[in-house]
Amino acid sequence: MFSDRAKVFVQAGAGGNGVVSFRREAHVPRGGPDGGDGGRGGDVVLVCDPSRRDLESFRRRTHYRAGRGGHGEGANRHGASAPALELPVPPGTAADDPERGLRFDLTSPGERAVVARGGSGGRGNKHFATAQRQAPRFAERGLPGDEGWIELRLRLMADAGLVGLPNAGKSSLLARLTRARPKVAEYPFTTVDPVLGTLEGDERQVVVADIPGLIEGAGAGLGLGHEFLAHVERTRLLVHVLDLSPLDGSDPVENHATVESELRGYGAGLEARPRILCLSKADLVPESQAKAAATEWRERLGDEAVAVVITSAAIGRGVDDLAAAIVRHVPRAGAAPATAGTAEVTADHRVYRPGADEGFRVERTGPASFRVVGRGVERLIARHDLDNDEALRYLEDRLRSIGVIRALEAEGFTAGDEVEIGDVSFELDPGASLR
Repeated sequence: MFSDRAKVFVQAGAGGNGVVSFRREAHVPRGGPDGGDGGRGGDVVLVCDPSRRDLESFRRRTHYRAGRGGHGEGANRHGASAPALELPVPPGTAADDPERGLRFDLTSPGERAVVARGGSGGRGNKHFATAQRQAPRFAERGLPGDEGWIELRLRLMADAGLVGLPNAGKSSLLARLTRARPKVAEYPFTTVDPVLGTLEGDERQVVVADIPGLIEGAGAGLGLGHEFLAHVERTRLLVHVLDLSPLDGSDPVENHATVESELRGYGAGLEARPRILCLSKADLVPESQAKAAATEWRERLGDEAVAVVITSAAIGRGVDDLAAAIVRHVPRAGAAPATAGTAEVTADHRVYRPGADEGFRVERTGPASFRVVGRGVERLIARHDLDNDEALRYLEDRLRSIGVIRALEAEGFTAGDEVEIGDVSFELDPGASLR
């Protein structure tokens, strides 16, 4: 079964803890702190792998966790950073992180996107030695890595897409044009998954996709409309397959208008994509009627279609002409048009903005309680053991230096009031000491 959607939970590795250690050597009394740092946790990385065809593997397993960084050791030995957990995905995969509002789009082999970053390691006690604190007996904990649900969606990397109403003859044409073997039958919705085929030209290859039949309302998501239309977003040429003699007796003009309306309604620039109009099943109508229909459609469409071709997959009529038109009109250079209005993140890097983690705000949550909100402050608290008196005194100094206590006093804080930072609640005594 072809799987073009999946939702996975990714968890990057936590950083390793720093260690409390002191140099112990013969004839070296009071050697001083030598605690090593913890290693960084492993990232979770999506890697574009051309050998992959769909997202079926992510439907069988939905949770992925990278390894934790190693803990620091004495003698200034640092913990090892954990390797990245690499998840291979097929070209054309878009990964959405709704919580962080990020979009990763992988189209080229080897392209990488970090969807969850590992936590940084904690510092060993050596980093906290000062002239006044020569033997610190505390170290930092490693921070947890990013985690969350990632939505994966595969959009086929095809040059041309066959679109049309159900049972318009798209699958039969693809089988004639290429070596693909889609399911073919005389009833609607024979094709329920997109099928790819390769068209061989004199100087180039063109990938053609048979998109499952569209119905009225597909552009608004009716049925599986959005799932089907997503696969034509990357195509550079649309082949609108129109049945010259529909079995249900419907009007071909109305059928054409229905499909074009759904393409416009979906957006993503499909309304402006170059088109070939393929008049299919010509063997079911007299030749004169087929030629008259082609002339009428050329006049009606004008420049909207780059070509109008009469075909019959049953007897092979016009198939070579259609193949030549597809190869001729698929643009040679440039990538497929991107989704309009979508911010895409493809590079494996992070933009650093100085001070982004240092900001905070103070909120009053009750008559004698306050909350301090800020990524930097919360990370500072999470790094330390609040049962360690030396660590508490260090945190007191840090909170003073970054202005947290001053901000609390500006909001009406008095000695003994409760303060909440992250998942920790504590009180500040008259000397502003944490307890």
